[in-house]
Amino acid sequence: MMELNMVCVACPMGCQLTAQIEGDELINVTGQNCGRGVAYARAEVANPARGFHSTLRVLGGDLPMVSVKTAQPVPKHSLMDCAAATRGITANAPIAVGDVLLRDIAGTGVDLVATTRVAAHG
Repeated sequence: MMELNMVCVACPMGCQLTAQIEGDELINVTGQNCGRGVAYARAEVANPARGFHSTLRVLGGDLPMVSVKTAQPVPKHSLMDCAAATRGITANAPIAVGDVLLRDIAGTGVDLVATTRVAAHG
């Protein structure tokens, strides 16, 4: 049996979790102060995922860059592929918060969306 220590990010408490793992199976979790800790540990063992955040260059906008993020977390192992997929990508102004700027980033099935409004040069 293997033990894995992690910090739960399911809520603001940041509990220090200890997960006991046998093979690919979560056997026990300790250290959680709420029920979300067990669910977080289970997901982290089975299929760790993270949000991807970056910036893209903007053409014709009042800002030179737009901040972006994935609409949902992507598999942790695909983060570098997501970074590679955004290299050289530009977005055209105007851009609204929530606009999809890249569909299915790195084949994850998740869209990359704008998190900042960028107006067009007037």
